[in-house]
Amino acid sequence: MMIAGDFNPGFRIKLHQKDLNNALITGKELGVPLPVTALVQQMLGSLMNDGKGDHDHAAIANFIEDMAGITIAEG
Repeated sequence: MMIAGDFNPGFRIKLHQKDLNNALITGKELGVPLPVTALVQQMLGSLMNDGKGDHDHAAIANFIEDMAGITIAEG
């Protein structure tokens, strides 16, 4: 879907961010480091700040596209 440029919402960024926040809180309480989870949550926070909270989690690819200055969609 991403290669075709189809980013229609499925599971939304704002819901992922909430879930990842819960995971990070639990990890902290248990003393378990979750560095990759924290990194993804930061990406989602950036997408939320860009007004993409209602976009599908595939918008993470848009985040990477923006950082790299490329587009992965064909066409």
